[in-house]
Amino acid sequence: MTTILYARVSTLEQNLSHQRTQAEAAGFVIDEVIADEGVSGVSTRLQERPEGRRLFDKLRRGDTLVVRWVDRLGRNYQDVTDTIRHFMRQGVVIRTVINNMTFDGATTDPVQQAVRDALIAFMAATAQAQAEATKAAQRAGIEARKGDETRYRGKKPSYDRNTFAEVVDMLAQGAGASAISKATGLSRQAILRIRDDRVGAEKALAKWEEA
Repeated sequence: MTTILYARVSTLEQNLSHQRTQAEAAGFVIDEVIADEGVSGVSTRLQERPEGRRLFDKLRRGDTLVVRWVDRLGRNYQDVTDTIRHFMRQGVVIRTVINNMTFDGATTDPVQQAVRDALIAFMAATAQAQAEATKAAQRAGIEARKGDETRYRGKKPSYDRNTFAEVVDMLAQGAGASAISKATGLSRQAILRIRDDRVGAEKALAKWEEA
C-alpha cells in the first residue's frame, strides 16, 4: 500500500516543496509525489494532464491519494465528483491536507454513504466556485499588465503570490481572518482586503510582479 501526494503547481498556487511540506506537517507519510507543473486546473481535466494520466495508471486498491484540496482533482464540479468516485470504486482512499477529510468507498452503511456523498458534492461545488474566482482573478491580472508602464502602481502588497494563494485557499474553506493571519503572518487588514476584493488584490499583485 502506497501513499501518493498529487500536486498541481501553476502561477496562482504554492510551489511543490511547500505543498509536500504542508502535507508532512499535517502528519502524512508520503511515499511518492506526482506533480503537474504549469498546468491550468481550471481548464484541464485530471486525466488530460501528463502526470494526472500516470496517477490513474499507478493507483491500486489499498493505496492512499493525498491532495491539498479536492480542487486538485478536476476543473469543475463534475470532474471532481467523477474522479473521487472513480478512485473510491477502485478501493483507493482519498485524503485532503486541508481539514483532513477522508473519502473511503469501503463503507456499506447507507447513512454513512449518504453523508459521505453529500460532503463530496459540497466540497466539489466549493472547488468549482474557487475555480471561477481564480479565472476572474487571472483575467484581472492580465488587464492590470496592459497600458502605460509608467503609471502609478499603488502601494506594494504585503503578500507574494504563494501567500496570496494560501489566503485564498483558507478563505475558501471557511477559515477566519485571525486564523489565517496566524498561519501566514499577514495582518488581518490585508486578509480582509483579499477576502472583500479578490480581483482588486490580484490586480495589485500583478502590477508589482511586472515591475
